[in-house]
Amino acid sequence: MANWKIAQQPQEIPSTFSFKLNSSVAKILFSRGLTTEKEIEQFVNPNYENDSHNPFSFCDMEKVVERIKKARDEKQRVAIFGDYDADGITSSAIIKETLDHLGIDSFVYIPNKHSEGYGINSAAIGIFKEKKVDLIITVDCGITSVAEVEKANSFGIDVIITDHHHVPENVPEAFAIINPHQEGCGYPFSDLAGVGVAFKVVQAIFQRLLPEKMQLSKWMLDLVAIGTIADCVPLVGENRLFVKYGLTVLSKTRRVGLLELFAVGRIIINENEIPDTKKVSFYIAPRINAAGRINHASLAYNLIIEKDVAKARIFALELEANNAERQKITEKIVDEVKILAENAFKDKKFIFAISEHFSIGVVGLVAGKIAQKYNKPVAIFQKSDEVSKGSFRSIPQINIIETIGQCQELLVKYGGHSQAAGVSVANEDLDKFYEKINSLISEKLEGIDLSPEIKIDEELEPDAIDFDLVEDLEKLKPFGQNNEQPIFAMRNMIVREKRTIGSGNKHLKFYFSSKDDSPKIFEAVSFNGYEKYLKISEGDCVDIACNIEKDEWNGNSKIQLMLIDLKVTSL
Repeated sequence: MANWKIAQQPQEIPSTFSFKLNSSVAKILFSRGLTTEKEIEQFVNPNYENDSHNPFSFCDMEKVVERIKKARDEKQRVAIFGDYDADGITSSAIIKETLDHLGIDSFVYIPNKHSEGYGINSAAIGIFKEKKVDLIITVDCGITSVAEVEKANSFGIDVIITDHHHVPENVPEAFAIINPHQEGCGYPFSDLAGVGVAFKVVQAIFQRLLPEKMQLSKWMLDLVAIGTIADCVPLVGENRLFVKYGLTVLSKTRRVGLLELFAVGRIIINENEIPDTKKVSFYIAPRINAAGRINHASLAYNLIIEKDVAKARIFALELEANNAERQKITEKIVDEVKILAENAFKDKKFIFAISEHFSIGVVGLVAGKIAQKYNKPVAIFQKSDEVSKGSFRSIPQINIIETIGQCQELLVKYGGHSQAAGVSVANEDLDKFYEKINSLISEKLEGIDLSPEIKIDEELEPDAIDFDLVEDLEKLKPFGQNNEQPIFAMRNMIVREKRTIGSGNKHLKFYFSSKDDSPKIFEAVSFNGYEKYLKISEGDCVDIACNIEKDEWNGNSKIQLMLIDLKVTSL
């Protein structure tokens, strides 16, 4: 059972504040650290021109622009080395688009996840030499590629690294590095996604080399929003700015490939249906990621850049098939790992599963689902002949990349973030690695309650829920990490009706009223809640935790609760 943690309520909002916000919404902003009128105004009404940081705050950005100018002036060839996920694919596309505007001869190289793995590899450097490449620009990778950059340097190929991952002690001797986590970087916002870092390079290039076309860079925000949302970086600061404006651009996108993706996937996005982060997270990002997970990420990249409608439709149909296959494979492995989690690892603080038949394309997805279900750090590995590769997903109590870093002498390669990481381990070191990482995690989690926790932003009385509240909650969008959709608690509610909805009877709809027989009835939906709330009956008195949203259908609006948790208080 989840623990409810009620957020500490701030003191009364100063009467001198001129903004007009529902008091509950204002208190939420205060409790999330926005305590001045300027901070709140900037958060609620971000301004693209004023709130976007100067790209030349990055310490190496001047070098980057000058090197790209040299490539243009001397008609050099540029290779863009991307990554196979949505962040890397969108990053590759916007850098390629920008170099095209400059008239630079360039091409995108995205590695095969299954045969090449993450990051720059030695074989790719050899290919670039054969293709007479003068400059490599990495996106969403490269910060750990010391040997590969050294090899490129030996061939006389310059390397510009743009990355946002954890910076190790030893960094490559690249021509320039753009990474907000790099010591001495100078950039005021460190939580950019890979596509955000790439977009800062784009902004710098347009400012210096294409000032007359500056407006064109804004049309790239559709891809910046997709990559940023897909990579689950905090949606605050500049990320919030990019996503808020990017979702609007996405609703007007001119990209034929994305329009075909929407059509094939039956994803309703247009100028009258501006998407939210959920639509990108659940419908767009998984389809883009499916290409690299099942076959090769170049399919998703080619879809995004395609200008011919017929070709784009073929790419979109293939991507849809890949996504369906991805779902099937993921579900099968999740079911297998659940058995392990509930038996061999039932009393352990860390879940570790490895098998030859686990597809490397989905191990990260599986790890995420298992970590979410059991609230434990998880590692899922595909075992190969000599080197096995795996993905980690963590919980807030464990910074997994730092923990993995304590085992680096046993690793072939590793990289990632505090909550997600990837590693490669020689099979001869697998047992030692498991013993060490398990010991480190177990020690760090000793005595810590691992019960799931639900953070309640505020407890509300039923009478406080109205359309004014709902309208002001809309102003907090886009929601995401570090700006989660507010969760409210309502106490002593009576279950007036409960029924199944949707295909397969997996979902539930409840109708609640307050215990004092108030005529006000609240409609609540619980997705996949049938088994969880099987024993809840009409007439039960319950406490509920929920999101509060506006539901619009056929021109009519109503308030709807999205149920997150429910506790019976009396029968």
